[in-house]
Amino acid sequence: MTKDPQQAYHYGVIARALEVIDSTGPQLSLEGLAAEMGMSPAHFQRLFSQWVGVSPKRYQQYLALDHARQLLADQFTVLETAQSSGLSGGGRLHDLFLRWEAMSPGDYALGGRGLTIFWGWFDSPFGPALVMGTPKGICGIGFAAETGAEAVMADLTSRWPKAAFTEAPDRLRPWAEAAFGVTQSPETTPIYLIGAPFQIKVWEALLRIPSGKVTTYSEIAGAIGHAKAMRAVGSAVGRNPISWLIPCHRALRKSGGLGGYHWGLPVKRAMLAWESASADAPPLRNAG
Repeated sequence: MTKDPQQAYHYGVIARALEVIDSTGPQLSLEGLAAEMGMSPAHFQRLFSQWVGVSPKRYQQYLALDHARQLLADQFTVLETAQSSGLSGGGRLHDLFLRWEAMSPGDYALGGRGLTIFWGWFDSPFGPALVMGTPKGICGIGFAAETGAEAVMADLTSRWPKAAFTEAPDRLRPWAEAAFGVTQSPETTPIYLIGAPFQIKVWEALLRIPSGKVTTYSEIAGAIGHAKAMRAVGSAVGRNPISWLIPCHRALRKSGGLGGYHWGLPVKRAMLAWESASADAPPLRNAG
């Protein structure tokens, strides 16, 4: 969490504002939203735009209920096209990621035995985030805004029941801040995938989806050579341990519906809206 009192206060204001926007919808006026935050409209709009990159009204538009359907209709990206255009290839999963590595199937079967995983809590644009990592990179990110901190911790530690977990936020901070765009682009963050072979294939496919684009579960199934395994694909998407960096939030139902999201649908909607907003505005510091 940020240690600067003013940054922490501003973060809290923006987090509450995003919750109000998500629950109320676009009908809430700037004046009404500012009043909810205890600020003047002008002050709140400046603060919101500084943190989010767009005005409250513009962000509300991105969170409209039909936004996911518009994404699917207007910005759908076929995974095979993304792969052939150079977004994935060679010995690396995603050319934009500086370092990507996966645990071997044999090591995965050991449930993390002999592995030390460091963890810490950090501010993110989507609420408190639990970040976990090994010396090779981030291996887990979970969000507590909807589920609560204890549930997130229990969820991620259960993925690797025989690993040793050590609280070490300072060790993870450079990676966490890069992951959430505070210091660098998220694509500069090293990631270390720990999962079963089929899960890793699905997560590879997710990494081929560019920011601001979406795909469907059936498209992912086809891209990994298992066109009829949509149920298994959906399960693997839901078990993605590195939310946000491995963009499972970009997977939608074929109808354009959001489907489920492991850390809560409001978080998924906020992520899609954030990426759409980022496409229209230069990236700004969004966490203390």
